[in-house]
Amino acid sequence: MKKLLLASAVALFGLSNAQMTKGDWVISGNTGMGFNNNTTTVKTGSHSVDGPKVNTFSITPSVGYFVIDKLAVGIDLGFVNTTTKYQGMKVANSTFSVMPTATYYFTNSTKFVPFLGAGIGYASNKTKYSAYQDINNEGVDLSLMRDTETTTDGLAWKVKGGVTYMATSSLGVNLGISYDQFSSKETIMNTEFKTNVKTFGVNVGFSYFIKGKAQKSDK
Repeated sequence: MKKLLLASAVALFGLSNAQMTKGDWVISGNTGMGFNNNTTTVKTGSHSVDGPKVNTFSITPSVGYFVIDKLAVGIDLGFVNTTTKYQGMKVANSTFSVMPTATYYFTNSTKFVPFLGAGIGYASNKTKYSAYQDINNEGVDLSLMRDTETTTDGLAWKVKGGVTYMATSSLGVNLGISYDQFSSKETIMNTEFKTNVKTFGVNVGFSYFIKGKAQKSDK
């Protein structure tokens, strides 16, 4: 009986450690809600205006392939949505991004696997302005800005890090932090506008690790 319990314990411990070897796949979905701090800066000429800091919702599904042991290369799809009321204005902002990424997992003999990653790619940012007051606190007439919508495309990059708790050999629970930046530049009526959207957040999610065909056939 003791031998059976010992064998079961060893098997269970083995299940808690993912191999994360060459040829494996990882599918992840991370989300941040109520933890992210978003700062937007718009610059025209020598003038720069900082927007309010707000809480946001984000979700990032991703897929990766282990090109070597512990290193997965893949694609992150990102969606960030923010709704803010500020000085008589309601601003709804959404950003969709597609980024090739690389993530390295520091595997060890425990269930906790730290990771670091980075990516760079394309993003599209849409912002809709709606005035819910005709005059703001500074006496500026906002009525002409009702239902104004702008869309900009540009470069996006991110860095991320954290730890994955391996509940089984295939399923991990992620807790991490990330920093994303979106940048665009456009010229309107001979005036250059630069937009910078920076997002720093704490995110939670899940990762599912799939063994490659080579490993499956060897068993």
